[in-house]
Amino acid sequence: MHTKSHRFYRYHHLHKEDQVAFQVKVRETDLWIRAARNLEKEALEAVLSCRRQLENYIAFNPRFLDSLTPLPDDALAPPLLRRMIHAARTACVGPMASVAGAIAEAVGTALKPLTPTVIVENGGDCYLDQDEEVTVGIWAGPASPFSGKMGMRFTADRFPIAICTSSGTVGHSLSFGKADAVAVVARDAALSDAAATALGNRVKTPRDIASAIDRAASIPGLEGVLIAAGDKMGAWGNLELVRL
Repeated sequence: MHTKSHRFYRYHHLHKEDQVAFQVKVRETDLWIRAARNLEKEALEAVLSCRRQLENYIAFNPRFLDSLTPLPDDALAPPLLRRMIHAARTACVGPMASVAGAIAEAVGTALKPLTPTVIVENGGDCYLDQDEEVTVGIWAGPASPFSGKMGMRFTADRFPIAICTSSGTVGHSLSFGKADAVAVVARDAALSDAAATALGNRVKTPRDIASAIDRAASIPGLEGVLIAAGDKMGAWGNLELVRL
């Protein structure tokens, strides 16, 4: 069970009087959502739809759950699964590396007709569709000199956008690297999530940041990447970094 201490960052969002924050949880899927009104019922329906697609497909294709390498496209897979397969192939990882981002975007897209703005956060992987400037803080663990000190600013014209994060030292992400945080910005949340895992796997020491950023620049669809490891940070792409 996740407690407040596990996902404390959910309690550090700027309060907005014209928006409502609520949580939707179905087994492993644990979403924090902010919208113009309480859409918990509609969000739950969207989550259940995602999970049905995922669980029914895995029942007949168990490799989808365990593979750490890309799988071939499947024209018969449900839409959510096809997006995950494509994202994983683009980033060269297993398809489940994209699941949190894919679900966050699917839920956000389902809610958008009912609210002018929406944020869906799924275990540190975020899908945002906003109508004003937003600054997203960086958290790379309590020992990092960058945690709570720096952020990424996005102007209103950048949305909708996804910001997904992988870490080898913080949280429950499956990573073969030791990066404190690899944050990837992309329009496609499944791709953002898969790429964060792929790049995080490459960073074993701060010396690996440069090569991981070179790899990020070669992945089509990415808009920006920020990597923090120890006392070193690297960034690439269309990112505006600000002090908090």
